[in-house]
Amino acid sequence: MLTATGDFYLHYFPLCIILFHTYDMSKIIGSFILLAVLLSFPRGSNASYVLPYPSFMPGNKLYRVSRFIDEVKRYWYWGNLSSYRYYLGQSDKALVEAKTLFEYNQYLLAVKALDRSNAALQHVSDSLKGAEFREAMNEHKKVIGKLLGELPEEFIWRPEREKPQTLRIHEELNRALFLRK
Repeated sequence: MLTATGDFYLHYFPLCIILFHTYDMSKIIGSFILLAVLLSFPRGSNASYVLPYPSFMPGNKLYRVSRFIDEVKRYWYWGNLSSYRYYLGQSDKALVEAKTLFEYNQYLLAVKALDRSNAALQHVSDSLKGAEFREAMNEHKKVIGKLLGELPEEFIWRPEREKPQTLRIHEELNRALFLRK
């Protein structure tokens, strides 16, 4: 009957405090000391900037939905720092898309994706171009440099029912490199 009213717990409450104080406080203090010691050692991080995994590619049913969501996000990220991260992320995403499309010889779509990557970078404010931005641009330059070595200078895109179009791939890649310097 005492347990139904809760008086049983109140009766043993001071004893619980004493046990907690003597037994568990030493563990808690020891844990804090261990945590402080672990946090006091300097940790070096060699994590370089990593480009994202390719998202939905042209031809996928969700590609247009993904592009629409990206456009809606543009209005959501309105502050300086958040718009910087948004545009850098969009540039990364479009560059990875372009790289993948170039690898699969989809040159027309790849050039369009590269143009989107360049356009996103032009929105990044000069005042926010710090160490992270330089690291990202170094990674971009590696990808573009690799593509310059693997791709033809020009390619004539011949659609089935349209006029052929000359794609100056190296010119586009050099423009992208210049923008990232």
